[in-house]
Amino acid sequence: MNKALFTVLGSALVLAACSKSAPPEEPVRAVKVMTVGVDSFNTGHEFAGEVKARVESRVGFRVGGKIIKRQAEVGQRVKAGQVLAQLDPQDYRLAADAARAQLAAASTNRDLAAADYKRYKELRDQNFISGAELERRDTTLKAAQAQMQQAQSQLAVQGNQANYAVLVADVSGVVTAVEAEVGQVVSAGTPVVRIAADGVRDVVFSVPEDKVAAFKPGQGVKVRLWAQNSELDGKVREVAASADPVTRTYPVKVALDTPTPPVLGATVYVLPQGMGITGTQVIKLPTTALRQDGKASAVWVLDKTSMTLKSQPVQIATADGNEAVIASGLQPGMLVVSAGVHVLSPGQKVTIFQQKMAVASAASVAAEPASAVPAVAASAAK
Repeated sequence: MNKALFTVLGSALVLAACSKSAPPEEPVRAVKVMTVGVDSFNTGHEFAGEVKARVESRVGFRVGGKIIKRQAEVGQRVKAGQVLAQLDPQDYRLAADAARAQLAAASTNRDLAAADYKRYKELRDQNFISGAELERRDTTLKAAQAQMQQAQSQLAVQGNQANYAVLVADVSGVVTAVEAEVGQVVSAGTPVVRIAADGVRDVVFSVPEDKVAAFKPGQGVKVRLWAQNSELDGKVREVAASADPVTRTYPVKVALDTPTPPVLGATVYVLPQGMGITGTQVIKLPTTALRQDGKASAVWVLDKTSMTLKSQPVQIATADGNEAVIASGLQPGMLVVSAGVHVLSPGQKVTIFQQKMAVASAASVAAEPASAVPAVAASAAK
């Protein structure tokens, strides 16, 4: 009898161990939802630019030589005629001295030919020589005169060469770059100093190839100063005909319509007028509502009748600040989950998150430690 009882109990225990327990029901999650609606597109095109002088000269010596002195520094304001740098003038001074000596020799030869011609003219008047002999003396005098004029021109050239050893500013402005240093040997025309001329200022910025056609000379733009909360009016003055070989963008120049332009080199932002889709009615969602479903973007749409979720693919057109502009996939009035989308699954039952309940819950949680402190203190007192 006991043996049979033990056998029955053992079989019952084996069956109980082999049977699987029922899985726990998945908890119903509370989700934040938003109603899809139509809103205005607020973001427009904006390009970062820099304030530059309309005229910027790269000044260099008109002769070659070794730089022995440089007076110009970056950021220095210079006036027209101010000395910027100097070359070693010794060779040019020697050349000028040689040209001066040649002029003296040519002048002496001219004087000698003139005196000779005068003497032969008197002899011709007395019929002591032939007319051909007088013509030869006249030719000699003219050649001597030409040689003296050539020597004078050569001396003037050498004098200019010596003067060109001193580099002076052509215009008043600000030195924006120094491209040669003392001791460097430069050839004629090599840029030494860059000067931004005083006067009108331009804003220079670059645009990509797909936007360059939207800019036309004379088009109005707004220029916002980065360092100040103010805007200036400007007009497109020049659009590059070819792209920059390095950045593959097109430089655009805007003339500022103001008597007091921003400081040279200031950072500004250009806002074209009549360009973009600002004010267009679009559907926008916060980026927290988007998720990746394979290779496509998708959102969770709530079926309010069954309170279950459905994955809805969407196509994103662009961004408007921190929101995504939806091109297709949604209709106004749909309920879309706006947060926590990565922990949800298709067909999952959910409830709508109530902000007031969360606030009340948080208040009760915050109150618990405060009520627990007296209790602990009381127990310690005992």
